[in-house]
Amino acid sequence: MVLSGSYKQGLLLDSRSYTHASKAVNDQINLALIGSGIQGIYDTTSALRIPGVKLVAVCDLYTGRLARAKELWGDDIFVSRDYREILELKDVDAVIIATPDHWHKRISIEALKAGKAVYCEKPMIQNFDEGHEVIEAQKKSDKVMQVGSQGMSSLGNEKAKELYEDGAVGEIVMLDMYNDRYSSQGAWNYPIPPDANPDTVDFDTFLGSAPKVPYELKRFFRWRNYKDYGTGVAGDLFVHAFSTLNFVISSNGPNRALATGGLRYWDDGRDVPDVSITLYDYPETKNHAAFNASFRVNFIAGSGEGYGFRLVGTEGEMHVGSDRIKLVRSKLGMKPGGYSLISYTEETQKKIIAAYDKKFADERSKNLNIGETLWEAPSDYKGSHYDHFNNFFQGIRGEKKIIEDPTFGLRAAGAALLANESYYKGHPVKWDPDAMKLI
Repeated sequence: MVLSGSYKQGLLLDSRSYTHASKAVNDQINLALIGSGIQGIYDTTSALRIPGVKLVAVCDLYTGRLARAKELWGDDIFVSRDYREILELKDVDAVIIATPDHWHKRISIEALKAGKAVYCEKPMIQNFDEGHEVIEAQKKSDKVMQVGSQGMSSLGNEKAKELYEDGAVGEIVMLDMYNDRYSSQGAWNYPIPPDANPDTVDFDTFLGSAPKVPYELKRFFRWRNYKDYGTGVAGDLFVHAFSTLNFVISSNGPNRALATGGLRYWDDGRDVPDVSITLYDYPETKNHAAFNASFRVNFIAGSGEGYGFRLVGTEGEMHVGSDRIKLVRSKLGMKPGGYSLISYTEETQKKIIAAYDKKFADERSKNLNIGETLWEAPSDYKGSHYDHFNNFFQGIRGEKKIIEDPTFGLRAAGAALLANESYYKGHPVKWDPDAMKLI
């Protein structure tokens, strides 16, 4: 742990290890991957870094990914294009679900019913009415379920929560999040392999509950570009920020949203915006004051790529990253300041200044710029992805409580999806963050 700067009072800086560790385990967890695309490979690679975990099966609808799975993880793993065959395997203890969003609910529920622990990529749902079904399915099972906003388990989040609860920024006033991208891949235009064809890609199964359309490889490999299969920038990017925000300030989420945006550059057949700006209202709760949040994503940011998450309070601001926090503190004194006297005579100006200086002579009246504090994770920190899977496997073994269970996952996804609801309807929308329902 590295800390530099002025803010050190009251923090648990040396009270625990800041690198999460896995205990030695005797019981092996057999893992299966359903959806072996980019995120599925990232997830599985992180999961297999943790002791006591073995990959035994992989499912994907493109045979090239099944071949790649064997290249990565060995010829002895079971592969299939039918996820139901994976769920029937008796030796599978847990599944990673990294499919397109419109399959999340169905496979999660079926996996829980089959007796598997579930790690489902964010967003947990594609539509608002799916969330409570997933929650109930998990409650009825005796298995744990983790939602995959991996930044939830980061040391940066934990430090931000500690600082916030210590009053480091005072009362929260606003949250500003931005995510700027400036590349074709950043805009979800992933490469389509030359061997992709009706024999190697099961397009009909991919469609699932979505409307039936003619065979089109772009829809399969670039599914995030279509609202029939994905959730746009809200479900891909906003949801991460909501997971962090709700965790840091112990909130159930916003109650109102207003979105705007449009398709400004990537006019390639997609039907989701590449620029999205949404304003959210958070109501007052026992854990935080009422405040406003601004979320924006730009897939054609000529200013360059970047990400920011800035929590602003009455006494400072925090810039939150998964392994780095910058805290900037200031304190408004009792002196109101800002008087403009140019419209008064010089004699009147002198009288006002004299009275002002006399009234606010106390040192406490001054505005204080307390300074900056920088916190960085240690150089050997294994990262938030590792920690999120470590928490999942500890949950399976009964050692730890799951940090992002289906209820938390619905609150994060529901808040994010308000952006889509408002954008497509063209007006503000309301949400009950406690009941987790549209109003």
